[in-house]
Parts: sequence; C-alpha cells; structure tokens
Amino acid sequence: MLVGMPDDPHYLSGLDLSGRRVVMVGGGTVAQRRLPRLVGAGALVEVISPETTPSVSGMVDSGEIVWHRREYADGDLEGAWYALACTDDAEVNAAVCAEGERARVFCVRADSGTDGSAVTPASGRHGGLLVGVLSGGEPLRSAAVRDSILDGLRAGVVEDGRVPKVDELPGVALVGGGPGDPELITVRGRRLLARADVVVVDRLAPRELLDELAPEVEIVDAAKIPYGRAASQEVINATIIEHAKAGKFVVRLKGGDPYLFGRGFEEFLACVEAGVPVTMVPGITSAFAVPAVADVPVTHRGVAHEVVVVSGHVAPGHEKSLVDWPALGRLRGTIVLMMGVERLEEFAAALLDGGRPGDTPVAIIEDGTMRTERVLRSTLDSVAAEAKAAAVRPPAVIVIGPVAGLAG
Repeated sequence: MLVGMPDDPHYLSGLDLSGRRVVMVGGGTVAQRRLPRLVGAGALVEVISPETTPSVSGMVDSGEIVWHRREYADGDLEGAWYALACTDDAEVNAAVCAEGERARVFCVRADSGTDGSAVTPASGRHGGLLVGVLSGGEPLRSAAVRDSILDGLRAGVVEDGRVPKVDELPGVALVGGGPGDPELITVRGRRLLARADVVVVDRLAPRELLDELAPEVEIVDAAKIPYGRAASQEVINATIIEHAKAGKFVVRLKGGDPYLFGRGFEEFLACVEAGVPVTMVPGITSAFAVPAVADVPVTHRGVAHEVVVVSGHVAPGHEKSLVDWPALGRLRGTIVLMMGVERLEEFAAALLDGGRPGDTPVAIIEDGTMRTERVLRSTLDSVAAEAKAAAVRPPAVIVIGPVAGLAG
C-alpha cells in the first residue's frame, strides 16, 4: 500500500532491490535507521563512510552489509541500482546525488529530500502489507498518516483485504495478552484477536481488549466454564477444539506469555492431537514486564548475572514440587516468584534456610501495569508479615534479590 498527497510530485512505485547493489554514503544515525529495511528487502548494501555507529558496525560484523571505510569518491555509484546520501555534509550529499543524476541511479538525499531524485516514504508493515506514505517534504506528516493507517489496520477498523491463511483461519491462535495493560499485547496478537469468531479468555488477560470486539464475537470466560478443579484444563482444551472444528477461528487469549506457567503448550498439544491448525503468538511475560514498570530491573550490571523464574503454585517440600529450594537459597542473583502470595511465608523461610541473607531486598508488585498497581518493598526476613499487613493479593509478581533495592 502506497499513499501520496495530492501536492506531492513523486511517482509512487515499489522497488525490487533483492540481490541488487545499493550504495549508502554515510554511516551515522540516519544510515542506522535506513539500513534494516534495505537489508530486509534483500539488497546488497555497501556503506561508504570513514566512521559508523556501533549498530552499523554490528551489521558489518554480522555480514549483513559491506563497509568501505573511507570518504566518498566520484564513481562510487557505478553498478548501483539505488543510492542514499546520508552524511552530515551537504556538499557531499549534493555530489552523491549529482553522480546519481549522471549515472541514472535514483538517489535519496537525507538532508534535503526534495533535492534528490527519490524520496524514502514513512513506511511500516502489517500482515503482509508494506504501507508507505509521502507528503511532499513533510516527514512528520508522513509518519503521522502512516501511524494512523497502521493503527487502523491493527485494530481492524481499516480492512486489509487479506485472504485468510489456512494455518490461521479457521483454527486456533494461542495469544499471549501481556501483563495486563491492553497496550502491551503484541501487534500480531491484536490483529488476530480482531479477526476472531470465538475468544476463550483467561481472567488475567487484558479485559479491555474484549470491548473492541465485534458484537457477534462469542466470548467464553475460561474461569466460568463448569468443571471440577482437576478437569479444568481438559475442559478448556475441549472447548477450544469444539469451536475450531465447527469452522470458527478461535483465539485463546491468555495473560502474559502462554508458555510461561500458562499451560499454553498443553493447549497446543491438544490441538495438534485433534488435528486442529494452531498458531502460537508469544506475549510479553509478566515475570519481566511487571517488575520493569515498577522500576525493578531483573538484571543490572555488577548486581545480578542470573534470573530464575519460579512457580509458587505448590509449597516447598510438597511432593509435586519440582523446585530445588536449597539451591535457590544459595543463589546470589534474582528470583522472580510467580503465584507466590498465598505461600510467601513458606517460600521466604525456604530461601532463608538455604542461605539467603535476611536483609535481601524484596519487591512485590500487585496488579502490575494496571491503574490499581501497588508496590511493596521489604526484605526477605520481614516480607511475609509486611505483605499480610498490607493485604497484598494476587495477581502479584515477587522479585527477590539485590535488584529489588536499586530504586527503593
């Protein structure tokens, strides 16, 4: 999709640069922005510049581009299909474009777009579409229009004319909804949710997203399916498969990431065994995102070189526990405890018994990323009592380790 403003004199076209030589003069931040899409298009990119940014150097080191570490010289565009003048020297950029004019090589001039023979549109991708917008030399306007179009496509407000893929529709998509804030679902997750016929939703999934669904979409609350505790997952699996086999596109919307203590892989296997096409869409895990928004980094240079994410759904010493609590007690890094509020006193005692100091910082983030978020900061030897006094309730993420005290 290409969009041009009426007063823009440019002719809109799409270039197939795969396997073709592209020359970029300049290795600074402008080049850093433009290179990924060129490489993604399969172009054979050569950068000419005395210096580059670390990110551009990284692309050189990985073999994605070729770097000629020198100044631009006349004749550098020989054999090129496309060129970009991206230096901070106007005279050099003008010389590159002048050579492009003589050699009939379309050239983008980054510092003065209207003086080049080509213009880079504000662009973005959505579901196989490449959206590009030109606005006659107003780059901020181009970007704003592009963003509006992409937002509309992602929300399903703008129809993308997409032919359903056999691996997506009909069938099942296991979608991670992120830590709670509806803005933190992935782009692909939101797109598939907008196309669902049936949504089977967890109580921890971002509820506000349901309000964006069309009225005819059937919403199945997984928490309200009638079942005994032991049979819960089996009934959810059967519900998903039943709707999918009826020809519906089912989105199983889960909180966080489906494969991190979310039983997502059980649902994936159930679909495969039933012969139902299934797509997995990862989500932003609450284990890392919730501490982040509360200013608790799970790692920090010189503070923590390890992160262990632990499920607290069974107590230490329980016959079903797979956690080596004495080993965790000997660690010096970060422990992220999920579903641990109910048995916090037992978990703290197990870590203390394993050798963790009592003054180890602890942060509890309740309702992370939501309007009702609360953060309790304490230490390992007193966190259980303080959490009880503060009436901390699930869902909450508990971070144990020196990182929890960095922003106290």
